Order: sequence, then structure tokens, then C-alpha cells
Amino acid sequence: MPNTDQHAPARTTSSTETTQLAKDQEKVLHRTLSRLDIVLMTVSAVVGLEMLGSVSSYGGQTFTWLLVLLILFLMPYALVFGETGAAFVGEGGVYLWVRDAFGRPAAAVASALTWITQPVWVGGTMSFLCADAARTGIVHFEEGGVGDYAFKLGFIVVTVFAAIMSLKKAKWIPSVGAVFKVAFLALFILSAIVYAFQNGLQSLPAASLKPTIAGFFGIVPLLLFAFLGFESSSSASGEMLDAQKDVAFGILRSAASAAVLYVVPVLTILLIVPNEQIDGLSGLMTAVSIVFRVWGGAHGFMLGLATVMFILANTGQGAAWMILSDRMQAITAADGSFFGGFFGYFHKTLGTPIRVNLMSATVATVFMLLAMQLSGSAGSAFDVVLNVAVSTYLFSYLLIIPAAARLRRTRPDAVRPFRVPGPDSVFRGMAYLCTAWVLLGSWVTIVPGSLERLFGVDYDFLDTWGVPFGQFEGLTLGTLAFIVLLSLVGYVRGARIRSER
Repeated sequence: MPNTDQHAPARTTSSTETTQLAKDQEKVLHRTLSRLDIVLMTVSAVVGLEMLGSVSSYGGQTFTWLLVLLILFLMPYALVFGETGAAFVGEGGVYLWVRDAFGRPAAAVASALTWITQPVWVGGTMSFLCADAARTGIVHFEEGGVGDYAFKLGFIVVTVFAAIMSLKKAKWIPSVGAVFKVAFLALFILSAIVYAFQNGLQSLPAASLKPTIAGFFGIVPLLLFAFLGFESSSSASGEMLDAQKDVAFGILRSAASAAVLYVVPVLTILLIVPNEQIDGLSGLMTAVSIVFRVWGGAHGFMLGLATVMFILANTGQGAAWMILSDRMQAITAADGSFFGGFFGYFHKTLGTPIRVNLMSATVATVFMLLAMQLSGSAGSAFDVVLNVAVSTYLFSYLLIIPAAARLRRTRPDAVRPFRVPGPDSVFRGMAYLCTAWVLLGSWVTIVPGSLERLFGVDYDFLDTWGVPFGQFEGLTLGTLAFIVLLSLVGYVRGARIRSER
């Protein structure tokens, strides 16, 4: 029987001695996450509605590359982390894995890259997506006006507030968000089926499905970003009722759900919406507006209803990431790898890392304001900041995935409730394959256009991104440099905490 004592510290399987501060924080954690909670929270966090428009903008070949990545990335990735997550449990998740594999400095960098992606994404991408949907489907407010700023700031506040609440209460926000996400997609697809019977479908010739080099370099980073993160629930494994049994189930089940929840909507968009009308910011809602014509006089009402569901689903997604990534960063601080422990405290009653939550709110707000100042349209700002989030997140996996492979070799004694079939070489081969994909995606996000030109593909930077090259690289490289510097300074400043055992 699982241990159901809500305040009992979870058994950790780490091989590295943790700090006294981290041990103290385990005592205030609330054991509240069931297997269903884990699945719903992971689906809410990882299955991103914001990605559907972005990837679909590449036309029919999107579907081809989607199937390729499902087989050659998502499947091996889910298996690798299904085993790793179940074998190495403890609050903090990937931070603990990288720490045990490569040491605290590497873990500090991996944790910072993973954590900061979420407030950057919430403030600089998700708030823009939801504001555009609200402006189009609910109530009009001027782009760049007071209402626009107020809506985006409100979105950030709600997601952070969810992370501050006790997990027993807060877990329902991403869970309900997951339900709204599935309901939104179901309503969209059912309406699309009726639309297809009434109006037919646009042709999707075989030639459009043919993969291209340009499409490969454009789509792969987005699909990798969409597929990464299924192990994120491990950041809260100290708050699970039975982490070793439920983590693998949650990762594998949510990954399978994601495959369906990406493939079907993407195909629907491609069959309904003319390619020239699809963009990253509004592509999905454009498709929704088109197929909702089947509702006749109720079109406006149904579109408004779908928009509310869309915003609530994205709010749940933002909340899920804030809940999970902030816990990982708080454990990083409590373990002496992020400044002097200031950010490593969990609230004694709520069991939440309020100081990190507030830091995330600050980062999200700053990136929202920075994105608002980018030249070009709102769509351009959305694409650029999404690329920043993609780059920071992909870079973290250049440490996280190899850490899983190293733990398979160095910790053969660890109990593995779920084990990838076959010898160690199969596991390592899957990990190396996933790392190669991430390395490719990382390069493309940092220097877009470089590989295209190498392969003789025409690439107009300003036309692609809507902002000058210098402005793009300043934000992208500046963010990465800032994160690495911040994490290393934070590690040095944590020396006193590390000395306390």
C-alpha cells in the first residue's frame, strides 16, 4: 500500500548527500498527488495548444515530420524517462538526476535553463496567445493599449497565484485546464467534421506532404519543444502518494495522449485552413472560427465559448508549469546550487516555494514587457519569444538526457519498477538519439538560417521573423548568457548551504 501520510517525507533514491536545508524542506511537503493527478497535470503542462498554429504554418509536411518525430523522438524519450523517473524519485526531479550524474554545477545550469523557460514562456508567449484570442473572440481591446497590458499581466498573476496555493488545492487548476483542453479540441474536431460534410475539405496533395530541408529546420525545434517535459511531474515526486509506481505510468500515458492530441488537431487544421492564413499566434483560432460557421446564427456565441475554454486551458497549462518548475528551482536553492538558500524555502503551511514563485512572476512580467517593445507585429513578437523559450528549454536537455544515460550505467543497483526492455545499449542508444535531436534543435534556434544556407536553401531572416537579426540574437543569446551566468553565480553563492549537512 502507498504511504498516504500527507506530511511524510518521500523516500529519495539519490546517491548524493543533500543539504540540511533541503532535508528540512521535505518535512513541509504535502503528499497529495495521485496517479490521475499526475496524468492530468502532465497533459495540462505538456500538450500545448499554442504549438498547433506554429507547427501547422509549415503546411502538409508538418504532418510528415510530426509522424517522424513521434516514432524517432517521442517514443524513445518517453521510455527513457519513464524508467529514470520511476527509479530516481525525490522532490526536484531533473535537478537531482543531473546532480547525481554530473555534479552540482551542471545541475545548477540545467535547473536554471529548465526553470526560466516557464516564466519566459508564460509572460512572453502564452499571455500574447490568450490576449489575441480574447481580443478576437470575446471583447475587443487595442493591441498595445492599456487593456492589452492589463490582460497579459492578469494572466501572469493567475498562473503564479496557482503556484503559491497549497498543492492540494492548486492541483485542480491544471487538472481542470486539461479537461478544458480536451473539451476544446473535441468541440473543434466535431465541428470540423460537420464542416467537412457541408463544405468539403481543401486538398492536401501528396506533394505538400513531401518533407523539405527548410521545413525540417523550421519544424523540428517546435515539435521537440512540444514533446519535451513529460518527466516534469518528477519535480513534485516528493508530493506524490506513490512516486515509484506512478511516475512511469504518468509519463507513458500522458505521452500517448499527447500523440493523439497533436496529430488529430494538426491534420484538421491542414485540411480546413488555407496555408496562407495559418500563423503561430492565431492559426488555431482562425481554424476554429472557420469550422464554427456550421453553428449558423450561434457562431458568435460558440466562438466566444471556445475562446473561454481556450484561455482556461492555457491558464491551467501555465499554472502546471509554474507549479512544477518552481519546485525544482526551490530544491536547487535548498541544495546549495542557487544562491545562499534564500529561494530554497517552502512555506510551512502551504508547502509551496513562495519566494521562487514571486521570482517567476517578476521574470514573466519582464519578458512580457520586453516582448511588447519588439518591433514588428504581435505575431512577430510571439514567434521570437517562443523561440527564446524553445532555445533555453532545449539547451537544458543537453544535460538532462545524458544524465539519464549516465545513471543507467553508474547506478545499476537502483530499483527500477519500470525498465526499458533489452540490454543497456538499447537504453543508451535511445538516449543518444534523443540527444542528437535536441542538439540539432538547439543549434537551429540559436542561429536560424545557418543550416539552411549551408544546404543551399534561401532564407530571408527579416521576412521569417519580422525583426532584425541583431534584435533577435540580442534577445536570444542575451537570455542564454544571462541564465548560465546567473546559475554559476548562484552556485558559487550557495557554498555555505552546501557545507551544512
